[in-house]
Amino acid sequence: MSASPLHPTFIAELDRDLVATSGTTRSVQAPFTGELLHELPHSTPADVSDAFARARLAQLAWARAGFAHRRAVLLQAHDNILERREMLLDVLQSETGKTRGQAFEELYQVLSVTRYNALAARPVLRGGRRRSGVPTVVATRVAYKPKGIAGVITPWNYPLSLAAMDVVPALAAGCGVVQKADDQGALSVLALRQAFIDAGVPRALWAVVAGAGAEIGGAVTDHADYICFTGSTATGRGVAEKAGRRLVGASLELGGKNPLIVLDDVDPEKAAADAAYACFSSMGQLCVSIERIYVERAVAPAFIAALAARVGTLVPGANYDFGSDVGSLTTPAQLARVQEHVADAVAKGATVIAGGKARPDLGPLFFEPTVLTGVTSEMDCFAGETFGPVVSITVVDSEEEAILAANASDYGLNAAVFSGSTARGLRLARAIDAGSVNVNEGYRASFGSIDAPMGGVKQSGVGRRNGREGLLRFVDSVTISHATGLVQLPRTGAEFAKLGGVMLVMAAVLKGIRRR
Repeated sequence: MSASPLHPTFIAELDRDLVATSGTTRSVQAPFTGELLHELPHSTPADVSDAFARARLAQLAWARAGFAHRRAVLLQAHDNILERREMLLDVLQSETGKTRGQAFEELYQVLSVTRYNALAARPVLRGGRRRSGVPTVVATRVAYKPKGIAGVITPWNYPLSLAAMDVVPALAAGCGVVQKADDQGALSVLALRQAFIDAGVPRALWAVVAGAGAEIGGAVTDHADYICFTGSTATGRGVAEKAGRRLVGASLELGGKNPLIVLDDVDPEKAAADAAYACFSSMGQLCVSIERIYVERAVAPAFIAALAARVGTLVPGANYDFGSDVGSLTTPAQLARVQEHVADAVAKGATVIAGGKARPDLGPLFFEPTVLTGVTSEMDCFAGETFGPVVSITVVDSEEEAILAANASDYGLNAAVFSGSTARGLRLARAIDAGSVNVNEGYRASFGSIDAPMGGVKQSGVGRRNGREGLLRFVDSVTISHATGLVQLPRTGAEFAKLGGVMLVMAAVLKGIRRR
């Protein structure tokens, strides 16, 4: 087991950047070892209120500074992140227990998000002319105004990338941010924030608070002009209710029980290697990771054998280098949930074909990547999100059966199709009920496509992050129209009688020339 490389002085400096005056703290452990990582200061509702007040003042100047200034600051932040990558990877591993490679994947996502939003904000949000109801008589433009202060509530599993995907487009759009960081991910958020502060983001513009979710997260939701939440479906419903009562917008990325369909034309060895990563990256503690596999019968024996063999070759470890393939779970609660789901499945008749055991010899929160067959609807892991290194395999007899099984879920966040034919895979992808569908990749193809929207359907959430959609959620559109003076629009019955015919001719002409 490797101790965290973070120096106590460095941690203390980050902790001081929290808006927290309560004097109370919470002990945060390093997942690799179970040792105390730091005592995290907790905020009060008054701290949240103060953070919003300061952010509102800072946001006025930030919005007036314009796109060019914000672009330059965000691009400098990108460079700062790149220069500080080793430190950020150390912080991320220390808090989450993920491998160096999977931490690097998250860091790369942050770089992509930052660069994209820096460059895309102006073309997406500068507004422009729109077709008016009566051309030449009326001219119409659309402008976009920043909503104000976004409240961002982020979880512990991907503290860098999930923060960046909400915070950076908010900043690019001219908004300020008050972020409630999870206790287990606060250091990562604060270290990332420092890269932006050093680039020129006003310190008050992006405030970070921490504390109990119901109290501090609730206070953030009560003050925000727009709300971004990533977490469980149950908590997301409460956030949505608060937002609805206040009539403010919200984007919610919630739970998932993501399916993978393996068709009978795959190379079993390659499909197994890709499936193992899709299931067990970050120990399955990823909203878009795969938890259900439906494999066509003709290839099932070869695929199942190959997957079991592949899982057996994965190298576990608590290393701050690239020497391991799978890391640790992040919290004791996650370990308990995984153990409960596996024990329940086995007790009710499921078969473990790989993994299935905790590995305290490696660290307090290690658990073997686990593959189950024979999972039925009576088992907790059948429909409930495990959010850990557990996947179930079900053999199906046709594409249609696979699609019906994949869609038979309350969730719809991510899905994947593996096929030897891209065309066949794309055809099936269009039939799956999910916000993102990957063909011959588990999740990274869509997750890394920053120019495309990301989000869920059904109980997996509302709204979208990334792409144009991710920027537009932080602004209000304003339609500005003016009369050109060329012709006076009718105001009286006599004027309508005189001009009505002309206007009808204009409508017919516009239809005839197919104006769009």
